[in-house]
Amino acid sequence: MNLPLYPPVHPPSLNVIGCGKVGRVLARLFAQEKVFLLQDILNRSQASTAQAVQWLGNGTACPSVAQLRPANVWMLSLADDQILAALASLKAEQAHLLRAGDIVFHCSGALASSHMRALLPQDVLIASLHPVRSFADPSSVLNNFAGTFCSVEGDSGALAVLLPALQAISAQVLQISAEHKSLYHAASVFACNYLCSLLDVAQRTWQQAGIAPEQARQLAEPLVRETVDNVFRLGAAQALTGPIARGDMQTVARQQQALDDWGKDGKDIAALYRAFTATTLDLAARKRAE
Repeated sequence: MNLPLYPPVHPPSLNVIGCGKVGRVLARLFAQEKVFLLQDILNRSQASTAQAVQWLGNGTACPSVAQLRPANVWMLSLADDQILAALASLKAEQAHLLRAGDIVFHCSGALASSHMRALLPQDVLIASLHPVRSFADPSSVLNNFAGTFCSVEGDSGALAVLLPALQAISAQVLQISAEHKSLYHAASVFACNYLCSLLDVAQRTWQQAGIAPEQARQLAEPLVRETVDNVFRLGAAQALTGPIARGDMQTVARQQQALDDWGKDGKDIAALYRAFTATTLDLAARKRAE
């Protein structure tokens, strides 16, 4: 399907199911720019729904699926494992809620939009929209959203509506292949989630060396900030320093032994160090070749 089939409405109405951190930011931006007319908001609890509406300053809190009104556009900003369950709840109400040409999109970075197809009528347009940001602090993201990359994929008719909507809120659009979405999101996990895990590992290791937690954080901050700045300025290979970059494998071996000797509490950290040694050897080889 190339074009939305519903009669033109300006702006199109938007219902939001799962208005958490991501949903709140997108919904508020869409409403502020008059891209969509924010309509019904539904979360798992009435208290959460009320909080979302209060934060948005717009929309109507809806206590259940049965009380949702039809809308031109539906945003499912839910956890990945809740998306299909939400669609199953909608399925019983489809004759009332979902019309030919309506758009249903989810905000998952990991799931392709095609996962929704079996639970939706064929004449409903589907898509996915994933902002490549950390939403730990929604207010900060809201105030600094301009330039945010948003990956999209799905039916061309849905994208014909979503792409201008994203441009209106100053997003940078990245159209991706649905078949590569798991790899795309794995990269995002490495860059964001696993970075948090890695920094936690560093601080735990400093603490094992007798350094107080607050001092460990103070040690990490300038090192991390300088490294990240260098990676984006010079590239990962040229930003690499330390024993492996110098070819000092004796130091690497001593550190590995110290981690192995840590015992049960350090078993996973020792394994992680060993795995990163192999990866960093490859990066060091690239540095020498550049």
